[in-house]
Amino acid sequence: HLYRVLTGPTGRKYWDELTKSGLRVLDIWYLGTRELNLTKKAGVVRRPEGLKGIKLRMPNVEAWLDVGRALGAEPTPLGFGEVYMALKTGTVDGQDNPLPTDCSAKFCEVTHYIILTDHMIGFITPVINEKLWQSMPEKYRVYIKKAIQVARFYQNRIVLEQEAKLLGKFVKDYGMEIIIPDKQAFMENVKKFYSQPKFDKKWGKGIYAKIQAIE
Repeated sequence: HLYRVLTGPTGRKYWDELTKSGLRVLDIWYLGTRELNLTKKAGVVRRPEGLKGIKLRMPNVEAWLDVGRALGAEPTPLGFGEVYMALKTGTVDGQDNPLPTDCSAKFCEVTHYIILTDHMIGFITPVINEKLWQSMPEKYRVYIKKAIQVARFYQNRIVLEQEAKLLGKFVKDYGMEIIIPDKQAFMENVKKFYSQPKFDKKWGKGIYAKIQAIE
């Protein structure tokens, strides 16, 4: 669904805007599915109301803070390099990231619960300067496209393999608990939040419904 949205007419609209500003998006790579990661103090959360008053670390960007609000939490802006210590000292109660990031950043050492909300799919986009791209001979563009396609398959496979293994590692090596939440409740909360008129102005009228309608 992610690829159909981002490579179809809905996604192309945003990529075309980037092209106008001088950047060309060459591809879309899977970065991982974001899950909630909470400290033991925060407790077990299965529904959005369980996040009320929970200080959930988010990047200091309004769109990211909105994600925290949509989930039902109290978003707390914090730089990535500060997250580990903030979790350890209780400055924040949790954070959200793909499982491989939870492992590499060692958040698993200072948290206790993984809540499998699957609330966001992360991706990265290799980009190139549009003028540079247009100045290249066509055969070079073909080589780059092929190389990036190979890299995408490798990236996607590695991340999916990591995600499949990490839940067991978190439980076995760190004593973490994996919680299956009420995803429908979270989806309804998010839908209600992003149905506010202000988001029509930001992203275009009815964009949430358009994305959900893509099969």
